[in-house]
Amino acid sequence: MSTPARHTADLLEQAASQWGEKPFLVEEGISLSFSAVLDKVRALACGLISRGAVRGTRIAIWAPNCAEWVIGALAIHYLGGTLVTLNTRYRGHEAAQILKLSQAKILICVDEFLGIRYPELLQKEDCGQLATILTINGVGADSLDALLESGALSLEDPQSGAAAALRSARADVSGNDLSDILFTSGTTGIPKGVMTTHAQNVRAFSSFAEILGLSSEDRYLIINPFFHSFGYKAGWLACLLVGAEAHPMPVFDSHTVIAHIRDHQITCMPGPPTLFHALIHHPELNPDDIKSLTKVTTGAAVIPTELVESMWQVLGIETVITAYGLSETCGLVTMCRRGDDAHTIATTSGRAVPGMEVAVMSHDGELLSSGETGEIVVRGFNVMQGYLDEHDATVSTIDSEGWLHTGDVGSLDTAGNLTITDRLKDMYISGGFNCYPAEIEQLLTRHPAIEQAAVVGFKDQRLGEVGAAFLVGPDEQRPDDQTLLQWCKDEIANYKVPRIIHWVEELPLNAAGKVLKTTLREQL
Repeated sequence: MSTPARHTADLLEQAASQWGEKPFLVEEGISLSFSAVLDKVRALACGLISRGAVRGTRIAIWAPNCAEWVIGALAIHYLGGTLVTLNTRYRGHEAAQILKLSQAKILICVDEFLGIRYPELLQKEDCGQLATILTINGVGADSLDALLESGALSLEDPQSGAAAALRSARADVSGNDLSDILFTSGTTGIPKGVMTTHAQNVRAFSSFAEILGLSSEDRYLIINPFFHSFGYKAGWLACLLVGAEAHPMPVFDSHTVIAHIRDHQITCMPGPPTLFHALIHHPELNPDDIKSLTKVTTGAAVIPTELVESMWQVLGIETVITAYGLSETCGLVTMCRRGDDAHTIATTSGRAVPGMEVAVMSHDGELLSSGETGEIVVRGFNVMQGYLDEHDATVSTIDSEGWLHTGDVGSLDTAGNLTITDRLKDMYISGGFNCYPAEIEQLLTRHPAIEQAAVVGFKDQRLGEVGAAFLVGPDEQRPDDQTLLQWCKDEIANYKVPRIIHWVEELPLNAAGKVLKTTLREQL
């Protein structure tokens, strides 16, 4: 019997041994087996070592969902490095800020995506310690293909120093090593790097796969972005854990999704409620095209009971599971279970995953009884190691009893099902993406006409929530709304762009000078 894997390097080697030539990563025109992925991971890891990577080196990936993203992440892990993820919707200054804060020394970056040349976005930015950019689908010595080729040649050379260094590095990797640093902005507007280990993530998503019923027979379509824990950890990592076939999809298009489900007989798919709403109402939907789809996970927004029932009845999906998590808990806290009724699935986020405790706490630190509303707190193996270089923020988030304060407000029923009712923080979720008003406000005030900005979320039928910006600035300098929105689209990741602009003479403030966002929401 093999030793349980606690590190993705262990996972990958065990998967290659157990499933060998079975497909692991499948995308348009490409099918890579577990064995082939291991070979590429080892070659790339060797190449990264030749570029100066050592155990603990922080290496970032800035690319859409693709096989290279997974190979890059696993190669970083294989040599004992730490993965830093970058949102593909970031503009140059947003990506540069994360690179600088994380002290990443190498960036694996898509050369071009949706008409944007990503390396060019960083040319005039301060990226801290970044020394090397390796391009996916690029050409020349700094392309990922070139590094893979040189790494493969090094592995064939018994005298290669890089190959010897890789063998040494692989022998040293541990489940207690940092797996990744995922950045979350929080209410201060300054991104904070959440640090988690391999052992934490492997244990959490082993439970996820078991509860979902994911197995080596599944073909898993991953639309959720890999830079987020939903696409990365609940996506391809879960596939690696059980030997499932992963199908990365870089851009969501409902017609393409339906065709892919049909052509590849997809059995499992995660996604925000908006994705399933789009499928249900697609004018060309033929239930026979998606009859292979039997299990899905969703969350990140309020879900109407009718949507769950339609997922069962219209889409014919047998298993619908909602879940709750945050970066600070490896991306997972609670899940519904197979067999739960539509009301439970739609109105709650299910029960704690084994090994995790969930409670509701009053403002004075008292744990509350079922049915009472307070701040959601979490304790267990899944709680992050801390925020990168942010001791005070870590201490203020994880109390002396080990409870992580989520900033979300909710209640637990007598069965332990968690209902999220509000947020202590002002964060709102638009189309499955976390939006942090303080960060957006800081970005808005980069515009010369904006002196003050306050952003609040409000309900939207399609996206769950969208942003409304209340702005203060001189009358004579105010651009029209369309001009300002276009500026926002050029400067800010599009999910952060406010959908409504309100110019006001002043923002409502309390006695301490803080903006009264409750008043702004009432105005909406």
